[in-house]
Amino acid sequence: MSEMIPAWVDGTLTPVEKLAVHQRGLRHRAVSVFVMRGNAVLIQKRAAGKYHSPGLWANTCCTHPLWEETPLDCAQRRLAQELGIHGLAPRHVGQVEYRAEVGNGLTEHELVEIFVAEAPADLPLALNPAEVAETRWVDLDSLATDVARDPARYSAWLAIYLADHRGLIFAAPDGVVPKA
Repeated sequence: MSEMIPAWVDGTLTPVEKLAVHQRGLRHRAVSVFVMRGNAVLIQKRAAGKYHSPGLWANTCCTHPLWEETPLDCAQRRLAQELGIHGLAPRHVGQVEYRAEVGNGLTEHELVEIFVAEAPADLPLALNPAEVAETRWVDLDSLATDVARDPARYSAWLAIYLADHRGLIFAAPDGVVPKA
């Protein structure tokens, strides 16, 4: 794994190899995208070959921006690379920070730019099997209930997003938040 991602080392944003970032638990830049269709969110099951959190359900997509890549460009790039999604207009809804152990001695300590995009009913998908095992649309309330009931099936960050940042992520542009 030789991908370099922006991480803070001794207070300075520096390109660091992705696996080393997670082994050392360094705070690093990230992007998460939630594709919505009304009150349903598109979630993905991470591919079995992922180096952390394989086989767990997560938000539509999440990743690390490349050095000097804007968060919006990163969001659009990964929607295309992971799910074959093109033509959506992700809307930046805010920034969150979290720290979570993700197994195998790895830690996510992310400063995440969060994007939400509304999808048409006939959104075509072309899954990249190296990234995504499967997808499904799920009602947001049902998802929150299932994550709380059976968190071992879901990524640590999805549980954090739903428990701590639901109002920020899922509020409509008019500020209305779906019921809990």
